[in-house]
Amino acid sequence: MSGYMMVKHSHMTLAVLSLLFFILRAGWAISGSGLLTRPFVRIAPHVIDTLLVACGLYLVFFIGMQPFVVAKLIGLVLYIVLGTMAIKRAPTARQRAVYAVLAVLTFAYIMGAAIRHSPWSWFSATLGT
Repeated sequence: MSGYMMVKHSHMTLAVLSLLFFILRAGWAISGSGLLTRPFVRIAPHVIDTLLVACGLYLVFFIGMQPFVVAKLIGLVLYIVLGTMAIKRAPTARQRAVYAVLAVLTFAYIMGAAIRHSPWSWFSATLGT
């Protein structure tokens, strides 16, 4: 497997791990669980997301800054803001739940932009190459 493909698959795996761990943590935030304060739960997302971004930057180096890459970066910033609101900043469980759903929908948009290689995400007419 080429280096590019290995990094691409690592990037995809880390993205899924990031999403699953976010959903778990958001559920704990909504329910008011004390599990959010455990050291592993506080550190692991930063490690996963740092590796995810590092792989993403490596991939951008090879494919260049295309419109779908810009769309993914804008989506990433929105996902981070919504995720922070869902886990830390929203004052009520209901608001945390709304922000969590919006964050997951934003993540779905990012995935669509990556798969379709289009800023139109899932609404693009063709699959990416």
